[in-house]
Parts: sequence; structure tokens; C-alpha cells
Amino acid sequence: MTEYTRTAGEAGHGQAATRRQVLAWGLWDWGSAAFNAVILTFVFSVYLTDSVGKDLPGGISASTWLGWSLGIAGFVIAVTAPVFGQRFDAAGRRKWSLGLLTAVTVTAMAAMYFVRDDYHYLWLGLVLLGVASVMSELAQVPYNSMLRQVSTQENIGRVSGFGWSMGYFGGIVLLLSCYAGFIAGDGDRRGLLDVPTAEGTNIRLVALLAAVWFAVFAVPVLLSVPEKPVTKADVTRHAGFVESYRVLWGDLRELWRTDRRTIWFLGASALFRDGLAGVFTFGAVLAVTVYGIGTGDVLLFGVAANVVSALGALLAGRVDDRIGPKAVIVGSLVSMIATGIVLLVVSGPGMFWIFGLVLCLFVGPAQSSARTFLARITPPGREGQMFGLYATTGRAVSFLAPTLFGFFAWWFGTDRAGIVGLLVVLAAGLAALLAVRSPEMSPRS
Repeated sequence: MTEYTRTAGEAGHGQAATRRQVLAWGLWDWGSAAFNAVILTFVFSVYLTDSVGKDLPGGISASTWLGWSLGIAGFVIAVTAPVFGQRFDAAGRRKWSLGLLTAVTVTAMAAMYFVRDDYHYLWLGLVLLGVASVMSELAQVPYNSMLRQVSTQENIGRVSGFGWSMGYFGGIVLLLSCYAGFIAGDGDRRGLLDVPTAEGTNIRLVALLAAVWFAVFAVPVLLSVPEKPVTKADVTRHAGFVESYRVLWGDLRELWRTDRRTIWFLGASALFRDGLAGVFTFGAVLAVTVYGIGTGDVLLFGVAANVVSALGALLAGRVDDRIGPKAVIVGSLVSMIATGIVLLVVSGPGMFWIFGLVLCLFVGPAQSSARTFLARITPPGREGQMFGLYATTGRAVSFLAPTLFGFFAWWFGTDRAGIVGLLVVLAAGLAALLAVRSPEMSPRS
């Protein structure tokens, strides 16, 4: 098996990563799409609001309760992610932590099978969705931290892009499988498997399938990628849970004194990542209400958007390795802003298909290169803590894109104007990023 030889001082701890290990690492992203695409975005959350909580008494809608429950989950993630990341590093238990957090996520997803189509089960569904959201997001911390264990300075962009593309492709395959097998059609039985819809059986089986999918594709990384060795510095930094917050605060003050670039990048990436999330969050809404795409065609556009984003991430990974992640992110954000301006003035399904897919082409590269930017500037052995902060800062401003989208749509009286809100967030992230110094690139051999 061909090996990726590491450069001196790289965070691979002197080991070599094989292609099999890179593939195993990417398969976790492929599997995690079961939660992100099926449970959180397109299927189970919609089932909770449109079916389970449809007749909820009390005057507060199921959608409102869903927003509040995910808000609570976001707060838990924001205050715990950097501390957990620090502890994963210090204990040398990244892989163990990834396995545990993934297992809890999968268990919560499987338990969603018991959420019947009755408003009395809404609370169970919201609790399970909140728990799975927290565990899934926390699992991203050790997973992202392992990026430098399966890459080198020369190929980190390609490896990161490969991981992002695997997540997109995994979501595509599973969404189409769920739609064809359990959801397509009308009447009391749905899909090619002719599954009954009574008490939400078909959607509950989708949740069970998603849990099995995630569990199966999470196993390879746990078997193939070695655990991060514990160093003397790690032992010194190991602390109790409460004490970990004091260590975290001390590390942040040290970063502010010695490497403000990391602090500025965390802030800039929080802004543009929220804009990127807004593009996918409101894309389907705009497609139907503004550009006239039929509700049945939205899923097809979603599949196409994921394919384009995946291809963009793969191609940009090679560019990242040649000219650095900052150039990729800047180029992607500039292109997205220009395309968004075009979408403000064009109309019709055809124009949305063209420029909507152009917009999605640059989402994957920006996401992937943001991860490699942080990995390149993180001190060896501190990846868990830095990616914990990465998750926290992202959650800290996650209200911006939805709020500004709603504000501009309300102010101008049209959903189309909500695009301006997304462009403002992307532009703010771009402006902040331009002030951040690029990572140092090792000479290419």
C-alpha cells in the first residue's frame, strides 16, 4: 500500500498514513451524512414538525419547539466543544472519543424509531434529536483533529476535500435510497418496499436505516487509523473537567499574545461558515417561493447541488495543496457573492438551476479549505482543542444568516431580498479573512 510520508514536525507523530487509512477516515464522513442529511435536514425533522406535532395543543407550534430544542443543543455544544477537544488531546483518546460519541449518536438515531405519528411523542423526538445533534457535533472535533494523522503538509488539502466530498456523496446515495424505498408515492403504503405509513412507520424505518448506515461506515476509521500517542506535554496539560476551563482560558490568552492569527481566523471562519450554512438552509425555500421550482423537483436539485459541491471540494483540494487554503476560500467567497448578486435579478427555474448550482460549486471548497487552514496553523498535539474552538465559534454566530435573511425578506416584503442577508454575512467573513495571514506552505518536492 502506498504511503504518505510525513514532513518533520508534522502532527502525524512520526507514523505514515496509507491510502486505506485515508479512505477509512473519509468513510466516517460518508456515514455521518445519515444524520446531517436524513435526520436533521430533509426527513426526520420535517416528520416531527409536519406530522408528529401537527395537532400539538397549547398555541406553540412544533417548529418553534424544534427551534428551541436545537438552540439548547447548540448552546451545549458551544460551551463544551473546546474543553472536550482539549481533553481528547491530553488523554490521547481521539479515536476512543470518536467511537463513543458516534455510538451515542447512532443509539439516539435508532431510538427515533419509537417516535410515532402522535403529538404525545413530540417530546421524545425533540430530546433524541437534541442529543444526537450534540453528540454528532462533538464527534466532529476528534474526527477533524485526526486530519493531520492521515495527511501531510503536501496533501492535506486533497485529503480534506476527499472527506468533504465523501460526506456529500454519502448523503446523495442515502437520500435517494430512502426516497425510493420508503417515501415515494401516495396512499397508505410508500416506496418500492411498499412500507405502511400508519403511525409514521415508513419514516421511523428511515431513521433506523440511517442509524445502521452511520454505524457501519464509522467502523473502518476506528480499526484502521492509530490512536494519537500521549506525549509528556499531554500529560502535563491533562486536567479535571472544571479545571479544563481554566486551562482553556490560559491557552486563549497565550494565543492572543503569541499567535493572534488563529484567533482572527476562528472569528472570520465563523462568519463565512454561517453564510455557507445559510445557502443550503434557505436554498430550497427560495427555489419554490421565488424561482418557481416545483416541490417535487427540490429533492432533485438538492441531489445535484450535493454532487456539484462534492466535485468542487475534490478539485479545490488539489488547488489548496498548491497555493494554500486562504486563496481557495477567498476565491470561493468572491465567486459566491458575485453569483448571489446575479440571483437577485434573474427569474425562473432555468436561471435558478444554472446559477444555484454555480453557487453550490464553491460551497464545498470553502468548507474543506477552512478545515485545512486551521489544521495548518494549529500547534502539533493541540488539534482537538482548536477544532473544539472551531465548533464553538461557529455556533456563537449561527444566528446571523437566519436573522439577516428574515430581516431583509421582511423589510423589502419579498423572500428574494433574503439573499441580501446571506451575501452580507459572506462579505463580512471575506473581509475578516482578508486580514488573516496565510498559513506557511512547505516547499513542494
